[in-house]
Amino acid sequence: MAATHLHGCGWAVCVVTHADAARLPPDAAAARQAALAAGVPWQAQPPAGAPDLVIDALLGLGQTRAPEGAMAAAVAQINALPAPVLAVDVPTGLADTLGVRLGAEAVRASATLTLLTAKPGLFTADGRDHAGAVWHDALATTDTAPPDAWLTGRTTALAARSPRLHRDHKGRFGDLWVIGGDTAMAGASALAARAALRAGAGRVFVAGPAHPSLPPDVMTPATIAWQAPGVAEAATLVAGCGGGAAVAAVLPQALARAARLVLDADALNAIATDAALAAQLGARRQPTVLTPHPLEAARLLGSTAAAVQADRLAAAQALAQRFGATVVLKGSGSVVAAPGAVPCLNPTGNARLAVPGSGDVLAGWLAGLWAQQPGANVQRLVAGAVWWHGAAADAGPAAAPFSASALVAALGG
Repeated sequence: MAATHLHGCGWAVCVVTHADAARLPPDAAAARQAALAAGVPWQAQPPAGAPDLVIDALLGLGQTRAPEGAMAAAVAQINALPAPVLAVDVPTGLADTLGVRLGAEAVRASATLTLLTAKPGLFTADGRDHAGAVWHDALATTDTAPPDAWLTGRTTALAARSPRLHRDHKGRFGDLWVIGGDTAMAGASALAARAALRAGAGRVFVAGPAHPSLPPDVMTPATIAWQAPGVAEAATLVAGCGGGAAVAAVLPQALARAARLVLDADALNAIATDAALAAQLGARRQPTVLTPHPLEAARLLGSTAAAVQADRLAAAQALAQRFGATVVLKGSGSVVAAPGAVPCLNPTGNARLAVPGSGDVLAGWLAGLWAQQPGANVQRLVAGAVWWHGAAADAGPAAAPFSASALVAALGG
């Protein structure tokens, strides 16, 4: 159909296919007949010269195995052409629900026109590198099937930021504690604290070694001050950013007492290696957020990073169910999962986030937003926080230099 329409608009169009015309389904056979009747060339090899546009309609939806033979050769040909590529529904060679390449290579599209519903695989794992810009056309249909995931949008992100009234004071925006521990990694706690301030938390404390980059706005009381009666029970705690091995010793108290708890990095690794801590986390009744990258997620699941990346939605949901927590599985197309809920996929962010400290910034930022809205739907608030974190990196090209400190300054802009 596309070839016939483009031909009618005056484009010089050629359809290259390896399919057996006698075995085409009825709709494809009808489209082929219409194209041939309009005078569109239909051939097995592309013409000489570079095209202005390539439309990848080789396989589309429902791919389950790697392209082979002539199909694999066609994928290689498309990727070698110096022309923009528009994929129809899903780039050839990409699993539409998982976002992983089915073989060694998949079409690298400049844009993908996805039909009926958006496909999760276009937004996570390898999907964003292969789909390019994603356009959606529902084709005037209403799909009533339950979604595999929700795509986080700006509306959810805006709702994650607490409105401020003229009469408000710092006590209205919550207390937040960053639990550190390792002197050599105090910079991680400082980044989390600075991000929490940027999010608008009312009062931010660091329990642990102070770092020179801490602004005077952050309070550094005695390391054990958060353990005083009633403190953790009313606060938002962030544990694991720069905690090192020392964080394991204070996790039992944090798990037992924190009103709201964000667990990152060293805290997650401690739980992965301590069955008692894992059981305590699973039995915890207060809301908790876990922010693992794929390797940390694999440790918690007793799996491998490759297995986690092979099905990111399932891995995030498995963690959420196992520990009764909201989970941010970080990476390209971060997944935000919660027990019994449809997961959210984040469309923002780029490789600028692949820097040391980026995860510490996310933990502090989302905790700072959460401290201000303790009664919010946790999954939606966290999804909004992740959207803002990615959007801060989208302000510049993926190859542009970036740092965690610059990320803090760019948050929420």
